[in-house]
Amino acid sequence: MADPNGAPVPVGPRVGAHEIAFTLADPQKRLVGVRLAHELDLPGQDVEFRYDDPSRSWTLVLPRPAVRRMEYQLTLRHADGGAETTTDPTNPVLTPGAFGDKSVLGMPEYTAPAWLAGAAAWPVHTRLSVPTGVGAVDVAVLSPPGSTSRLLVAHDGPEYTRLAALGAFAATMVRDGRVPSFHLAMAAPGERDQRYSANPAYATALATAVLPELHAKLGTRGPVVLMGASLGGLAALHAQRRYPDAVGGLFLQSGSFFVPQYDECESDFPYYPRVTRYVGAVLRGAGAGRAVPTTLTCGAVEENVHNNRLMAQTLRHQGYPVEFHEVPDAHNYVAWRDAFDPYLTDLLAKVWDHA
Repeated sequence: MADPNGAPVPVGPRVGAHEIAFTLADPQKRLVGVRLAHELDLPGQDVEFRYDDPSRSWTLVLPRPAVRRMEYQLTLRHADGGAETTTDPTNPVLTPGAFGDKSVLGMPEYTAPAWLAGAAAWPVHTRLSVPTGVGAVDVAVLSPPGSTSRLLVAHDGPEYTRLAALGAFAATMVRDGRVPSFHLAMAAPGERDQRYSANPAYATALATAVLPELHAKLGTRGPVVLMGASLGGLAALHAQRRYPDAVGGLFLQSGSFFVPQYDECESDFPYYPRVTRYVGAVLRGAGAGRAVPTTLTCGAVEENVHNNRLMAQTLRHQGYPVEFHEVPDAHNYVAWRDAFDPYLTDLLAKVWDHA
């Protein structure tokens, strides 16, 4: 496609039945290279664009991955040796993330959850800053009208609410009678990598300081459900196994259950040795404790899917009532959001209906 002056008109990515085609116009060939930056597990797939002289554009054609939506960026290399990773200028559809905006390519079959048009999130009822051995843990609690003794605690809670509408999900599910009424405690991560990387001091802080303070302020009791994504999922499992009486249910999304067999690519992470030692101990059955209802979700084409399959199988063999669901997306907050219903809905109902 060209404009009246012969310059190419950017048309953006195109989704076909079996392929995705990306096009970035560069009539003067100012760039020296373009690369697709993504979080899909596409082993052996070349993601370098090629310059097409007839269209004066950089192009890339990929086999269509097994996802319903795809988040990505482009890494642009300049003639002076510099490079920048940015959203796709040909694609106006963006989504925010913990590390900035991403371009989004939706497949024809993708639909957002219907509950997004449901109830507004409850107001903040309580704010706590609990002093612990790993520093103050800040928690904001969203509470429904009336009283309830049930509690859901979310690692990375502010991000879950801002990027995955967790507060709206909670309000809608309670309004519609899908789950019993509950308080939603959004725990801020603080020094996230240090706290959430199977750190015994954080598990102790959560179980012996944060949860007791929440129970005292809110009047909650009974089984607490603890949820988290990525490192937050690892930290949730770690806390439950070290303090099995403190947590009655687990919702773990794309957990960072690193093992050398699958995750050598993560070895630059400063707490990788601690994580792999801990996960190895879990796989060997150490610290099994009390098994609780556990649901894991993971993107079917993300790197963590291999260690999540292994963890789900391990927990099941150790007596945990486990459900594991692979979703057609990758490692991002929208993927985690889209898995809330029915998977988190079902877990909450299972843990609380007869509590």
